[in-house]
Amino acid sequence: MRQIVLDTETTGLSAEAGDRIIEIGCVELVARKLTGNNKHFYLNPERDSHEDALKVHGISNEFLRDKPKFAAVADELIEYLSGAEIIIHNAAFDVGFLRKELSLLQRPCITTCVSKVTDTLAMAKEMFPGKRNSLDALCDRLGVDNSTRTLHGALLDAELLADVYINMTRGQDALLIDVASSSEAVGIVTRVDLSQFTLPVLLANEQEAAEHEQVLAQLDKASGGKTLWRLGAAQPVA
Repeated sequence: MRQIVLDTETTGLSAEAGDRIIEIGCVELVARKLTGNNKHFYLNPERDSHEDALKVHGISNEFLRDKPKFAAVADELIEYLSGAEIIIHNAAFDVGFLRKELSLLQRPCITTCVSKVTDTLAMAKEMFPGKRNSLDALCDRLGVDNSTRTLHGALLDAELLADVYINMTRGQDALLIDVASSSEAVGIVTRVDLSQFTLPVLLANEQEAAEHEQVLAQLDKASGGKTLWRLGAAQPVA
């Protein structure tokens, strides 16, 4: 299964009010492993960021002046995302901005080219009800190192979210990897015939057997000689 963890930074909070995307970061997972086939774009939004947004991402308006516009990267982004499951924290926000950017180009919504959209914020709220479920909070809770995250950045946040997602879904890992690669849907349990495996029998060596007998003797002494294995061993065989 191909999955893309995606994050954006924007000039503000409202795509409908005219705010635009200034950065897109994408991290690819295949079979739940990082591939290194990532995508990262800085974009000229053709408008300045709001002061509050600048405090969050720290990407200056001047830095973005010579960057490509969204139209210049749209085809590359769509080709990259095509057919994959997209994993986003607070998906409604990022998908809303991508939808708006594509609509300005008279292109269909990004959801038409991907297999599904997974919202890790919704997952976290279900797993940790009543707790803070920001990306930083989840990193702390799940032991993901976010010490380099002083400001929001789309690629760094996507990398952190990939680690968070793997930790949140670790229970989905199979004991025997790739035995049932054809059954990847969540909730499907594949039966594995263990008779096809030959399990080695490891016998205790003399030292281990002697130590085991010492432990049994101590237990027997503590029970006043009434341990069942001693009583059973003392019974005559008919």
